Amino acid sequence: MRGFLPPRVLLGFTLLEVLIAMLIFSMGLLGLGGILVVAVKTNHAATQRTQATFLAQSLADRMRANPIGVWNSNYNVTLPPAAAVACNPTAAAGCNSSGLASWDLSLWWDQVTQSLPAPTSTIRCTQTPVFAPTTLLGRPPYQGSCEIQLSWNEAVQTGTRGSTGAANTSGQQSFSWVFTP
Repeated sequence: MRGFLPPRVLLGFTLLEVLIAMLIFSMGLLGLGGILVVAVKTNHAATQRTQATFLAQSLADRMRANPIGVWNSNYNVTLPPAAAVACNPTAAAGCNSSGLASWDLSLWWDQVTQSLPAPTSTIRCTQTPVFAPTTLLGRPPYQGSCEIQLSWNEAVQTGTRGSTGAANTSGQQSFSWVFTP
């Protein structure tokens, strides 16, 4: 029995192997946790960008429903709005195109502030008349394009790839969409 180590020495090596295995396993779990945190932040950022897209589409649809308001530049604004809305299209009296544009922008802005952190927005419609405006089916054709610019604060991770000192800061993100109403 000369080639074998005493049983007490073998128990010590087994304990050392188990401790090393636990260290390697815990390092792997820490790395997995870090990846999970980055994935959740990236998913949140993607959700905010998707919300910005849906909100811009919503306002574009509202503008298409009020072409006279677009033609009269009632949607050309920088938000947040400065004044309260005095028109309610659900009331018996209804609204004119200017009041409806104000109502649309107010409702839309409420949705934006609920969906995005610290938002700002600019809506600009530029007319490029090719021929004189005429009334077609009760509404004038709009000859031009509109742009919706939407900005918000988003947490971004800074630092180089592989660095352990990456910090989270707030970065300004923006979405711009040009369309024809």
